[in-house]
Amino acid sequence: MAHSPRITLYVIFTCMLAGAGGLVYGYDLVAAGGISAMDDFLVKFFPNVYKSRNAFHQGNYCRYDNQVFQLFSSSLYIAALLTSFVAGSLTRKLGHRSSMRTAGALFIAGTILGTFAHNLPILIIGRLLLGCGLGFSNQAIPLYISEIAPARYRGTLNMFFGISIGLGIFAGNLVSYLASSVRPSGWRITQAMTSFPAFTITLAGFALADTPTFLIRTNKHEQALQVLRKLRGHNDVMAEFEDLLKATQIAEQVEAQNSYRALFRKRNAPQFMMAILFPLFQQFSGNDAIVFYGPFLFRAAGLGERASLFSTLFTGISVLAGSVISIFSIDKAGRKTLLLLSTLIMLFCMVAAGTIFAVGIKGAVTRLSGAASGFELATVCLYLASFSASWGPLAWIIPSEILSQNIRSAGQSVTVFTNMLFKFVIAQTFLSMLCSFKFATFFFFAGWLFLMAIFALLFVPETKAIPIDEMVDRVWGTHWFWRYFVTAPQKAGGPRLASVEMKPSFEPPIAAPITVHPGDL
Repeated sequence: MAHSPRITLYVIFTCMLAGAGGLVYGYDLVAAGGISAMDDFLVKFFPNVYKSRNAFHQGNYCRYDNQVFQLFSSSLYIAALLTSFVAGSLTRKLGHRSSMRTAGALFIAGTILGTFAHNLPILIIGRLLLGCGLGFSNQAIPLYISEIAPARYRGTLNMFFGISIGLGIFAGNLVSYLASSVRPSGWRITQAMTSFPAFTITLAGFALADTPTFLIRTNKHEQALQVLRKLRGHNDVMAEFEDLLKATQIAEQVEAQNSYRALFRKRNAPQFMMAILFPLFQQFSGNDAIVFYGPFLFRAAGLGERASLFSTLFTGISVLAGSVISIFSIDKAGRKTLLLLSTLIMLFCMVAAGTIFAVGIKGAVTRLSGAASGFELATVCLYLASFSASWGPLAWIIPSEILSQNIRSAGQSVTVFTNMLFKFVIAQTFLSMLCSFKFATFFFFAGWLFLMAIFALLFVPETKAIPIDEMVDRVWGTHWFWRYFVTAPQKAGGPRLASVEMKPSFEPPIAAPITVHPGDL
């Protein structure tokens, strides 16, 4: 059933505060790369890398090829993927706010250890705690926003998470550049600044209200109605409340015993595949390789420490610009169109970047010309803007909005696990891949982008403005391929999942007054 598309200041504020949890995610994506490019950090923790980097025989592509060195970046994601399933269970049982508070505490603890670390083990433990925080925040925030947003504006409101990631990336690049001039503790400043977004997500965990869906699931029906009325800005929410109530009852009766087992049912195959393929393709697009190791790519082009960090400021601005573009296009152009167009642009940019390196650096030439460096930076910036307008946010938004309620937390856990697993793979192997494949590394990612374009064209359904509780019939049941996996819309006399006997509907007091409690803001 379609509900009022009205959007209120309250729901905007709520989504902004929840989405701000993306700040720490974006900041951590680039902070490790910025820190690792600082000479003082290398001398203290990775002296062998510092010495080998300046050896001429290493060449432009192999200056940072060290597995332990790459572990500094990748340890964040191995911790996040191991935490994702614990976070899924906690979110379902205790709510999104509990996961946000847990994430905030882990972020703060990890920041303290990383900032004051004097040896490599403590430094890595700090990164592991930050990774555990990511596992909780990335589990809770996209689901939270999807559950409170009106269907028509769900994509736009989810973009507050994407915008926050973009702001975090820009802030991480800016802080790294400015801190690099503070010797010898610039890297500690970059690390310490993680505390600001960490406190933001902690505040969100205490200040926000639980979602109506979670409150219904925990039999707090009157409180669910109060929250729903505040979110929608009026008292006429009974139709939406009844739909949420029915969807919750069906989810509990159909799969009360094990939501992870339900993921493997044929009916849920499309949702399960999307929960895996979107984060997988997102990682193998090459974006994270550029974001993690942007300074090292520019060092490979022949730039120095400060110049390479300065170049990442432009990439940070590009990420932020792409995120802003997506706000105005995601619910107008639609998810599918945005994915396909952006993937084609990214494919062009990746081929162009590889060609520039192939032609510009060979033989005795160890530095790109001024014009080539400018064109290389422009292609990287266009690539990042296109990614941030499409695969960046949509790889989180689409899985969170297409998952049925009975598998929502489990499916989001799979999405977070897959995302962090391949983030770990890319972070741990990219510098070695760059050393082995050289400029062909860009063509490797271009091949994946070609596959992503086919995937977006043929297998991604349009979910724009479709209520979450209507996804199965309206999205999967009508798709040329996925419809063979789901139960077709009910025919006369035929059985259907929704035919499960319903419990009596909750009868609330009519037009109950809206009251605001301290924990609801």
